[in-house]
Amino acid sequence: MNFSRTKALVAALAMAAGAVLGGSAFAADPLKVGFVYLGPPGDHGWTYRHDIGRQAVDAAFGDKVKTTIVENVAEGADAERVIRQLAASGHGLIFTTSFGYMEQTLRVAKQYPGVKFEHATGYKRADNVSTYSIRYYEGRYVLGHIAGKMTKSNIIGYVAAFPIPEVIRGINATLLGARKVNPDVTIKVIWLNTWYDPGKERDAATTLIGQGADVLLQHTDSPAPVQVAEERGVYAFGQASDNSKFGPNAHLTANVNDWDPYYVRRVQAVLDGTWTSTDTWEGFSTDMLQLAPYNAALPADVVKMAEDVRKGIADGSIHPFTGPVRNQDGELVLKEGEVASDGMLLGMNFYVEGIEGKLPN
Repeated sequence: MNFSRTKALVAALAMAAGAVLGGSAFAADPLKVGFVYLGPPGDHGWTYRHDIGRQAVDAAFGDKVKTTIVENVAEGADAERVIRQLAASGHGLIFTTSFGYMEQTLRVAKQYPGVKFEHATGYKRADNVSTYSIRYYEGRYVLGHIAGKMTKSNIIGYVAAFPIPEVIRGINATLLGARKVNPDVTIKVIWLNTWYDPGKERDAATTLIGQGADVLLQHTDSPAPVQVAEERGVYAFGQASDNSKFGPNAHLTANVNDWDPYYVRRVQAVLDGTWTSTDTWEGFSTDMLQLAPYNAALPADVVKMAEDVRKGIADGSIHPFTGPVRNQDGELVLKEGEVASDGMLLGMNFYVEGIEGKLPN
């Protein structure tokens, strides 16, 4: 959990930006940078962390850059309209921050080859479209270890958005981590088919607790599951940011997405003319993924275990998907000692053994 290292990196990038921007070549209009958000910055999760990254851009470049946000943009035709409006209105760099914006980003990028686009969590690129994401599954593997130690019912509840590989591998990583320390753990999943709907998230969390779950995880964007856990006296983990203020007793820790250095770096690349289409997928090793502070309720041995696993993932000595791993039907998908390739992770479309219910089509 190296928040100071991240701040130092942002500061260094900002200084570099200042050096480049000091020249008269950039005395013209500011670079317009657009951000398309699925939810509101006040969701305290996914969009909130992207907007913290945007604020880092503002702080790094000052009046040399003008950032624009469009929030609550639904995936589909509305997203294409919004992205096109940003491109048509002089934005030279546009960040589209949800998986469901992929095809819309590509279509608009083809029409505006002079504009640079960055798509979060997607896998399709073009000469003027980059992709970027975080290895969230690394954090969920650590959270699984903690959950496996803290559960008394041996049932973990999981509030999930859409059955795409990103979400599926997080569920699987959680179960694999939990069973490393508690072979009796199972996971119950409720799929919502939405990223952000506090009401549905609250209902799902309540249902899972009713089914015996005493630890909740989520891959949705509001703090509602953490709030329900606090009300019902069970444990929970936040999503994308530190949600401890919504459940000071329930919230054990959380994956924290740190986009700040990436956003500053990519804006700098546009300004100095070195931007190229790239694919970025980083995690603990670069602090793009961090963990929120641990709850004081966690026993010291559990914190040490979690930190040992986190550090092992960061230095490469631990990989969450290391065989033997079996799918839900008991078939061996990774042999003893075999490590999952990025291709397997990116296309993951199966539950591992120990997850209840069927994976939706």
